[in-house]
Amino acid sequence: MCGIVGWVAFTRDLTNERPTLQAMTDTLANRGVDGQGVWLREHVGLGHTRTAIIDVAGGAQPMTAEGGDRRVAAIVYNGEVYNFKQLRTELRDRGHRFDTRSDTEVILRAYLEWGVDCAARLEGIFAFAIWDETRAELVLVRDRLGVKPLFYTLRPDGVVFGSEPKALLAHPEVRPVVGIDGLQELFATAKQPGSSVFRDLRAVLPGHSLTIGRDRAVDRTYWELTAREHTDDLDGTVAHVRSLLDDIVLRELEAEVPLCTALSGGVDSSAVSAIAADWRWKLGGERIRTFVTTFDDYATKFQPDDVRFAPDEVFAAEVARELRSEHIRIQLNTQDLMDPAVRLAALRAQDMPTTLGDMDTSNFLTARRIKQHSTVALSGEVADEIFGGYGWMYDEQLLSADVFPWVAKEFLQPGSPRGQGRALFDPAFMDKLDLGSYYADQYAQALARAPHQDGESAVERRMRGISHVTLTWWLPMLLDRDDRLAMANALELRVPYGDHRLVEYLYNTPWSMKTFDGREKSLLRAAVRGRVPQSVLDRVKCPWPVTQDPAYAEMLRQELAALLADGSSPALPYLDLPAARAAVDQPSPIAHQWVSRMNIEMALQFDTWLREYDVELAV
Repeated sequence: MCGIVGWVAFTRDLTNERPTLQAMTDTLANRGVDGQGVWLREHVGLGHTRTAIIDVAGGAQPMTAEGGDRRVAAIVYNGEVYNFKQLRTELRDRGHRFDTRSDTEVILRAYLEWGVDCAARLEGIFAFAIWDETRAELVLVRDRLGVKPLFYTLRPDGVVFGSEPKALLAHPEVRPVVGIDGLQELFATAKQPGSSVFRDLRAVLPGHSLTIGRDRAVDRTYWELTAREHTDDLDGTVAHVRSLLDDIVLRELEAEVPLCTALSGGVDSSAVSAIAADWRWKLGGERIRTFVTTFDDYATKFQPDDVRFAPDEVFAAEVARELRSEHIRIQLNTQDLMDPAVRLAALRAQDMPTTLGDMDTSNFLTARRIKQHSTVALSGEVADEIFGGYGWMYDEQLLSADVFPWVAKEFLQPGSPRGQGRALFDPAFMDKLDLGSYYADQYAQALARAPHQDGESAVERRMRGISHVTLTWWLPMLLDRDDRLAMANALELRVPYGDHRLVEYLYNTPWSMKTFDGREKSLLRAAVRGRVPQSVLDRVKCPWPVTQDPAYAEMLRQELAALLADGSSPALPYLDLPAARAAVDQPSPIAHQWVSRMNIEMALQFDTWLREYDVELAV
């Protein structure tokens, strides 16, 4: 929906710092294409970029509230609160007056009524900052799962914050320094909660608030997963999941702008699309709009690889026909994926390189194409995490490893002897990061934080622990990526499966029920049976597609060769030059090509990142 920034300095006058606030705000222009605002007072400055979704005419920010004859609070906010209408009614009953129809004003008034405790009453995806003039405090709040990003850095006299690190880096006192800890976060595929690649930058933890005053910073937890007894039988569990999904999707259809679903043809997105289509027909006789992404000749020339067994578009088209949706096929090609401006934009969206290569680029381009038709998209993200959809959740070898199971799987992939995306980096450089110890230590700590019930069987205890580390160490990485790549195109991505009621319920549902028919995501399949085609229910999970065009891999090798030939490349000291030269000279088999490509793309992105962000590596 938006981008937010701010600066609080308790010992300085910021009224002349508009250029700095404007520069920070401008970095998030792509998150908010419908308007901007900057608000300054003596010790605080707030900035906002808006993509309007609710109360398009009246919801401009920063927004202020007044009490008596004086201003008492100001807010900048990113996201959607799905229960804002109910809260507005309750607040009116308590004497509050509203000047807009926006959920922004509801949050502000909720804070004035309940203080920081208002966070527990909000249901949705959100990150916001409220300057409390009366208390001279800044309050930062992030949604329960961390769908919406919010970064900050504490300064000697206050704090600088923003939706993305790039906003903080636009502040003259914040430098892009990356140490060993930051490089561990960069190369690891298990991200530490609250971490950032850049030194002294942190993220507000999901389900937390952070209150910053003149001489204190108080972190509070307003939501976390708890273990409790599951009392429903199997039929009751399936019925409850079905009822929750119906209610969740209905609430997330709230928008005053065009809305759609991202439809891959898997059970997760097909279920969301089917429920959304049902509600659209019932409530207004309208068709839902659906999108699928593919590549030139992908369906006709597809070759299975280690994790992808069939192309998406055939299944998505079948679902779309049954739903009578307005179905749009996004077709990408190698030229699209190799466009230097697009690749740089995808990197800038995330403020760092990733190991996912063209999956990031195609996601970015998908969001750009969707935005031409819709401003809000519902996705199937989070279903695998809560219903048990990942293959590594069923592999005894991976589950028994003393490391995150998805990390253990990385080292078994052909072409990834050092882990995903790291094969072309200098072994001595990687040894400094000591990712083996990092993974082992963090995994042990993460497992220890998982809440359990007394009397659990060994299997249930293990799988509850795996569920918890998946939700707290794996999922935030995906949610951050999804939000950044979508919002870089001013597209709001909503995640119905991330509703905290569903997450809480399924966290406490026994693993034996989640796998009652011997397959992954048994409960979801049962809950939506009859609403999506049987072919989709029978389909084996496939991740986001990658191009199989040999020309793409060849163009990457050419770019890597050019990097190696460029003596000024900042990445050269950190690369394994013999391995990089071998990657240039020895194409990989098609079946494993996507893994090898990720290694090349990580090296190329690392070089671009060092150049574009003027990164100082403190190693």
